[in-house]
Amino acid sequence: MSGAEQSDSISATGEVASRWPLWLARTMVILVWPLIWVGGLVTTYDAGMSVPDWPGTYGYNLFLYPLSTWLLGPFDLFIEHGHRLLGALVGFFAIGFLVAAWLTESRGWVKWLAVAVLLAVIGQGVLGGLRVTMSARTLAMVHGCTGPLFFALCVIAACAVGRRWSRASVLSAAGIASESNENASNQSEPNQAKSAESEPNQAKPAQSKPDQLSSAVSALPSTPKVAWGLALIVLAYLQLVLGAILRHALPDASAAGFGHTAMTHVTVAFGLWLLTGLAFWRMQRCGDLTLSRPAAGLICFVGVQILLGVGSWIVNYGYPPILQSLPGSDAYLLQAKNLLDAWVVTGHVATGSLILAVSTLLAVRLSRRRWVLRTISNP
Repeated sequence: MSGAEQSDSISATGEVASRWPLWLARTMVILVWPLIWVGGLVTTYDAGMSVPDWPGTYGYNLFLYPLSTWLLGPFDLFIEHGHRLLGALVGFFAIGFLVAAWLTESRGWVKWLAVAVLLAVIGQGVLGGLRVTMSARTLAMVHGCTGPLFFALCVIAACAVGRRWSRASVLSAAGIASESNENASNQSEPNQAKSAESEPNQAKPAQSKPDQLSSAVSALPSTPKVAWGLALIVLAYLQLVLGAILRHALPDASAAGFGHTAMTHVTVAFGLWLLTGLAFWRMQRCGDLTLSRPAAGLICFVGVQILLGVGSWIVNYGYPPILQSLPGSDAYLLQAKNLLDAWVVTGHVATGSLILAVSTLLAVRLSRRRWVLRTISNP
C-alpha cells in the first residue's frame, strides 16, 4: 500500500478515513478566527445595526448585494455585510464537512459531531440575525459568547479527523514505536529466527508485541489528567463571558457592578496566566511535544491578551490609576477610535477566542493520549 493510500485508510485505532473531512475541518478552523475578528470589529465600531434587515441586505439577497456598493460604501456596511458573507462561507464548509464525514467516516460519533457543527453554525447565524431584527444588545452579547464556543467545536472536529488522532501517532508522540514500525521488525524476524536456530543455547524467549507495548507504556512518565485542559477551558471561557459583559454593558448598568466585573475580569486573567505556566510545567514532564507546545503557546497568548486588555482599557476609559504615573498619561485624551485603537480592542477579543481554542486542543489531545495508553495497559 502506498503512502497516499495509507493516509486515506481507516482502522479501528482511529486512522483518518479520508482527506476531505480533515481538509474541510481545518479550513473551518482557519476561517472561524477571522470571522470572530470581523465580528469583533462590528462591535468595536458599533456597526451591528448598519444593515437593518436580515437575512438579506437592504432588500437584496445576501449574495446578490452590489459589490461596488459594499466595497465603496460606508465602512460600517463593509464590515457588517462582510461578516455575514464570511459566516455564510463557514456554513458552506460545515455542510461539506457533514457530507464528507457521513460518506467516509466509519466512526458514528464523528458523523454526529459533524451534525453538531452544522447545527451550531446555523444557530449562530440565526442568533446574529435576531440581534438585528430585534435590535437587542443582550443578544449581541450572547452572540459574542457563543461564537468562541463554535470555534472550540471546530477545533474538536479537526482533531477528531486529523492524523494526530491515530493510535500510531499518539504512541509516536509518546516516544513508543507503534504498529507503523512493525513491518520493519517483521522483516527482521526471519533473520533472527535463523540466528536462533544456529545458536539454540543462546536463544531467549521474546515478549509478544502487546506485552512489549504494555511494558513501554508502563515505563512512560505519568500522563497529565484531562482536568488540566478542562480547567484552562473553564477559565478561558469565563474570561470571554466577563469581557462580553463589559463590552456590551447596558446603559442602565450600575457603576459598582461594572467595576466589580472589571476587577473579576482582571483577577481571572492573571489566574489563567498562572495556570498556563503550571500546565506547561506539567505537560513538559511527560515529554510529549504535542502537549507541551500548545501549553507553551498558551503562556504567550495569555500574556499578549493581558497587554491588549490594558490597551483596550486605555482606549475606552483612559489610563487606570495604577498606570497614571507613566509618562504621557496626564496628557492622554479619549478620542473616537482610530484604526490602531480598533485593532487593539478587537485583537483583545479575538485573542481570547484563540486561547479558548488552544485550550480545547490541549484538552482533546490529553484525552486521546490517556485513552490510547489506557487501552494498551488494560486491554
